[in-house]
Amino acid sequence: MALLELKQINKTYTGEVAVDVLQQIDLKVPEGEFISIMGPSGSGKTTMLNLVATLDRPTSGTVIIKGEQPLRLSKEQLALFRRQQLGFVFQNYNLLAPLSVTENVMLPLTLDRVPVKEMQQRCAVLLDELGIADKADKRIYQLSGGEQQRVAIARALIHQPELLLADEPTGNLDSKAARDVMEILSQMNKQRKVTTMMVTHDPYSASFSDRIVFIKDGKLYNELYRGSDQAQFYQKILDVLAHLGGRRHEFQTVDHS
Repeated sequence: MALLELKQINKTYTGEVAVDVLQQIDLKVPEGEFISIMGPSGSGKTTMLNLVATLDRPTSGTVIIKGEQPLRLSKEQLALFRRQQLGFVFQNYNLLAPLSVTENVMLPLTLDRVPVKEMQQRCAVLLDELGIADKADKRIYQLSGGEQQRVAIARALIHQPELLLADEPTGNLDSKAARDVMEILSQMNKQRKVTTMMVTHDPYSASFSDRIVFIKDGKLYNELYRGSDQAQFYQKILDVLAHLGGRRHEFQTVDHS
């Protein structure tokens, strides 16, 4: 069953000159899949993620998440849907510096008035799974970039969302921290069966996903499925990116060995 479905999505930004950012996008994402979106800068991949996140609206077409069309909801219902059904991981972490790790992670649950004991239990389990249980009482500024992103992942998962959305989650990390974060995202996807959609420029990070959809000039260009061999999958990604075009610096090819 498709947890996420995009039907005939078009997105045009109007102004002095109208720009067609997405054109005729049809996409189904089964429950539990880890899918990555890749493409040159300006190809429309971040716009697609924003539409799925209900942070933007398509010019035409339909976004369906778990059988529901969230963009038809009232403003209050949509805010609740976003908070309960979606989890977000950003490149810049977006953590609250004055709060501790535990306070940052539990924040989404406090908005829903979840009992304190349950919040603490869920938080402790997640921090343990993510290997940062010993950082629970630390302040954000005391953590490395990789540790901060783990906290952000814990915060995104604590309310047990149906869909996790990640926007360049390794963009600010060195190669080792990036690998660690991707291993965690992959592990959480499988362990917690949370459907995951990620936008990335990094072919190595993308190689952790089950499928990659490539976008060029606002249209679906190609897709790849991982299979059992990650190294082979990584090479196929590089081959598609070479044909896809775009300036060389737009795709990261850092050594993650």
